[in-house]
Amino acid sequence: MKQCLTIFLATLMLASNAQKEKAYNYIAQYKDIAIAEMQRSGVPASITLAQGILESSYGESDLCKNSNNHFGIKCKTEWNGDKVYHDDDTKQECFRSYPSAAESYKDHSNFLRTRTWYDFLFKLDPTDYVSWAKGLKKAGYATEKDYPQKLIKVINDYNLNQYTLIALNKLPNDNQTLANTAKEEIYEDTTMAPELVITISSKQLRENQLKRAQGLPEDSVIIINPNVTVAKPSVEKKTANYPEGIFTINHSKVIYAKEGTSLLSLAKQYDISLAKLLEFNDMEDEEILATDKLIFIEKKLTKGATDFHTVKPNETLHDICQTEGVRLDKLAEYNGIKKNMQPVIGEKIYLRTNAPIVPKTMAQTNAQGGSLSTN
Repeated sequence: MKQCLTIFLATLMLASNAQKEKAYNYIAQYKDIAIAEMQRSGVPASITLAQGILESSYGESDLCKNSNNHFGIKCKTEWNGDKVYHDDDTKQECFRSYPSAAESYKDHSNFLRTRTWYDFLFKLDPTDYVSWAKGLKKAGYATEKDYPQKLIKVINDYNLNQYTLIALNKLPNDNQTLANTAKEEIYEDTTMAPELVITISSKQLRENQLKRAQGLPEDSVIIINPNVTVAKPSVEKKTANYPEGIFTINHSKVIYAKEGTSLLSLAKQYDISLAKLLEFNDMEDEEILATDKLIFIEKKLTKGATDFHTVKPNETLHDICQTEGVRLDKLAEYNGIKKNMQPVIGEKIYLRTNAPIVPKTMAQTNAQGGSLSTN
């Protein structure tokens, strides 16, 4: 009996984790559209995302996948766009079909904005999602008695009100990224043949350092010279700017652990088995951290918060999976490379979808005669 209960509870936990992952993936994919729509129309981003999650079943309903209809909006008499037919309250009802998710979100905002019986909602505080949820039910958006409670729970479970605050410019949008146009002039590759040494003149190095300090792009030249040996420049250890204690990366809980920390002690501290801790962090059997590292205390997601990551100097695929909070096997799968391959500086590592072009790796570079490219 006890064993059956344990299996039942484990099954429930797995189902709950799978549901959370679906929700986080949905939010990561559509939050920016919801923010933009709030700024355009006034519909709170938290409400839009919560409705999208519920109405589309985390983006997995047939109506959503086949017709980009995230909100279950039916045709109505004024609709002149594409149509599809699905069984709902009655058989083969007419639903709106959209060319993209963005069009569905826009039509949802317009649907609420242009109907007089929703006017009172726009007089509410946009951060008051409880009143908005109850108001939608009062105005007849849904027939389910517990519809407001479902919306409120989704908003609370996934902290969706933060996206309303971002739209109001009351919180920074931490997921905004700027393209890195700077080119790196040096790449240290320990897998290269020992007689090949990457060299760069001290004059070039000084010029590039000045350009970088002034925020200017660099056009650097790399020379592979088998006859010249130079001392490697000393690398100053950078202190990562992470908070103390538990924080989140891509909706997964993580800590920044210092060099010399025992992984077994971390596992005990956070009530996780050592095997699970290693699994969460795509690590082999390691006892003591050799360097400061991000250590996840729950499973990372399968998709990132942004589309891609630009490879930095000395960054491994494992480093990227930790920095972005995405599973290592998924990064390898999306980009068509092996988990232990070293991507070349400046290459794009895709975090959500298959890469349009397989990124260059050091193994490929060395096979082509040691010629490095940072373009």
